Amino acid sequence: MISTNNSKKITTLINRKTLLAMIPLSDRAIYDMEKRGEFPCRIVLTSRKVAWDLAEIEHWIEERKQSRDKAIRPGSAATPGTPSGTK
Repeated sequence: MISTNNSKKITTLINRKTLLAMIPLSDRAIYDMEKRGEFPCRIVLTSRKVAWDLAEIEHWIEERKQSRDKAIRPGSAATPGTPSGTK
């Protein structure tokens, strides 16, 4: 049954294929970012199906567009001027 109550927002869910078409990252990269809290979490629909909230993904993309921060490469220094690989 569809609710006619206008106060409820309809959530649009997207599957993995649609997500990967929007976000040019690997499954593993997205999974790792989710675990670190850096990417919207998937919604488990069944034991074999997951989806993401389209509005959350679009918001994440907009935040990335607005961010002046650069991604830190693994193995590189977290702060400028700190040599990488020194102990």
